[in-house]
Amino acid sequence: MTSLSQLPLPVRLRDEATLANFLATAAMKPLLGALRAQATGGGDAVIYLHGPRGSGKSHLLQASCHLAGRDAQYLPLADLGGYPARDVLQGMESLQLVCLDDLHAVLGRQDWELALFNLYNRARERGCRLLLAAQAAPRALALGLEDLRSRLAWGGVFQLNPANDEQKAAILVFRAAQRGIALGPEVANYIVARASRDMEALLALLDDLDHASLVEKRPLSIPFTRRVLGW
Repeated sequence: MTSLSQLPLPVRLRDEATLANFLATAAMKPLLGALRAQATGGGDAVIYLHGPRGSGKSHLLQASCHLAGRDAQYLPLADLGGYPARDVLQGMESLQLVCLDDLHAVLGRQDWELALFNLYNRARERGCRLLLAAQAAPRALALGLEDLRSRLAWGGVFQLNPANDEQKAAILVFRAAQRGIALGPEVANYIVARASRDMEALLALLDDLDHASLVEKRPLSIPFTRRVLGW
């Protein structure tokens, strides 16, 4: 049987995906506390996050893996679903923390549902903690194995909402400050108003602006932003 390390698709964490690099609203503070507790060996054995694309699920799963250290594994199931479920999940219960992203991508498939169900049982026996993310709450998922549905809701269940435009601008300012870049609110609002509303795309534009600013040694003004992004 093939182990995860032998699968041709690499599973890597983004360096910037940390809890310190996540701008949370006041309502999200209990979630961040629960994730910190779980990643350091306390709190809920199972945590389930749900929300649409762009709500920060993948960032938080990868951040938890960073916090847990070497004894953790991040599995993006939307990318790994083409591999045999047993090959991907075998032996995961021996870790401290397993983070399963895009769970919805493999549900409805008998082999994956059964492998996930068995992982839950083995993880509970071995003290392995599970952090899960999907687009919908457990009760709303399209799956065939009802026993798996009940296990998905064993621990804490948290809903994440996508950021509005004001929050996206605040995230850009925050992430720029984390890099030591001065990005004024007026420039951030300018970017959000004219770019794709997808948060990942907005952060990619911040990468471009950061690079251009370093090369040209120019501050991030609206005229500079307009020229660099070709607007």
